[in-house]
Amino acid sequence: MFKAIGRYFRALGYLLTGKIDSARSTLTTHPAVVQATFDHVIEEKRKRIQQYKDAIAALIAQEEKKTADLKKQTEEVTRLEQLKEGAAAMARKVVEKLQGDIETVKADPEYLKCQAAFKDFRSTLDEKEGRCAELETDINTIHESIANHKIQLQSLLREFEKIQQEKHETVADLITAKEEKELADMMAGISDDQASQELQELRDLRTKAKATARVSRELAGTDTKHLEEQFLQYATKATVDNEFDALIGLTKKAEDRGDEQRDKTRIPEE
Repeated sequence: MFKAIGRYFRALGYLLTGKIDSARSTLTTHPAVVQATFDHVIEEKRKRIQQYKDAIAALIAQEEKKTADLKKQTEEVTRLEQLKEGAAAMARKVVEKLQGDIETVKADPEYLKCQAAFKDFRSTLDEKEGRCAELETDINTIHESIANHKIQLQSLLREFEKIQQEKHETVADLITAKEEKELADMMAGISDDQASQELQELRDLRTKAKATARVSRELAGTDTKHLEEQFLQYATKATVDNEFDALIGLTKKAEDRGDEQRDKTRIPEE
């Protein structure tokens, strides 16, 4: 007994699932639903493309920032090179002033100051040059990444345009197929479409209106009067034709031919 109950509920579940799937299939293929689905997909893709554009824009901004930093560091390197050369030039003057005495030169405060400045400039310059090399590497990497992403973005935009075109083509195809199916079903007499039912009702009304008018006409004697008018028209026409024939002598000839014919067909008297 419990197995039978289980089979019953299982079969009922299958029935409900089948009906739901059938209804879902019918609903999802409706042109309005298809168009709305395409609109949703297009909107989602538009959002993702915009996010992609924002990401590329952020990369471009980062590239521009690093480029500006590189320019600043390069200018600083140029300045440090000049300062280093200036410190060396001042030290050379000290050497010339002291006539090349190494011990005296190395103990000279002016020389020591130039030497300390030169070392400081040199250390800072090495740091700046390392920073410039790092920035150049980053800028090249970002530039290549931006170029690749731009190619991907162009591909996405082309796909986006195809989807928009596909939307219109799909909806048009579905509408055409739906109309063709409804027309075929209507011609086969199996259509349950509301428009077909309304069309049939209009045809029935037309047939009924014609029948009602015919009955009203017959009851009012319209058909009889119309027939009488036709008889009168033919009688008038025959009278006019006979009068015209008589004027031109056709009536007499016709009568003579009639008499001759009667003579030929008359039975001889004994």
